[in-house]
Amino acid sequence: MFQENVQVLWNKKVGPSFYTLGLTCNRGYADAVPGQFIMLRIPDQKEPLLRRPFSIHRLIYDGGHLKGIEILYKVVGECTKRYSELMEGHRVDLMGPLGNGFSVLTNVHHIYIAAGGIGVAPLIFLVQFFKKKGLDLSACDVFLGGRSKEEVLCKDEFMRHGTKIYITTDDGSEGEKGLVTDPLEAGMIQKPPDIIYACGPPAMLKSVARIAESNKVPCQVSIETVMACGMGACLGCAVEGKKDSGKYRHACIDGPVFDAADLKI
Repeated sequence: MFQENVQVLWNKKVGPSFYTLGLTCNRGYADAVPGQFIMLRIPDQKEPLLRRPFSIHRLIYDGGHLKGIEILYKVVGECTKRYSELMEGHRVDLMGPLGNGFSVLTNVHHIYIAAGGIGVAPLIFLVQFFKKKGLDLSACDVFLGGRSKEEVLCKDEFMRHGTKIYITTDDGSEGEKGLVTDPLEAGMIQKPPDIIYACGPPAMLKSVARIAESNKVPCQVSIETVMACGMGACLGCAVEGKKDSGKYRHACIDGPVFDAADLKI
């Protein structure tokens, strides 16, 4: 884990309220795992007092050398509004990489990736990681969902990697009208995957976990939750384990990625 004052490389608007923020970082981030996160704060600002967590969206390379990391975020309040005003050359306080990420199981070929809205943030890094490991991404099915067309993110990026894309929106403005779990569940009937990776709102993850369990397919989920410290000191990001596990986990140190079978979601 590194704590450092880093430079903004870019801050690009990629949707009505979505941005990608590129940051320089310690070379140690080359060992980061998809699903890990960073804690970010603008120096010399009294509010917000605490750092804010963001998934690592991708690693940035230049000529084969690690140049930085990128995060994908949505402007939802005053804090993220301030991040949207950062410009190239500005400095921010960065701490990471933190938490436990996705694990790639052996003998895995057919993969499902499910993302709801901003939940897509850590999953581009996951596909980037798969490609580096030499996995055949044409055998990877990606399910993207959002309330509307504007909230369906990163589809072009996934397509460039050669994955199959299935899109759903609540209002039918892009893809099929319905939930992201609809085509995922339908796909299970035709050819179940070897594993499912998912990130999104709690209701979506609950549905994905149910589908995975009923089809006896391993499933890893990245939990979206509020974190105050990112290091397990405040104990504010507790998530409940299933009854047979008998304890709570903490998203910042035990997760944010969990085996869906271990959580009560």
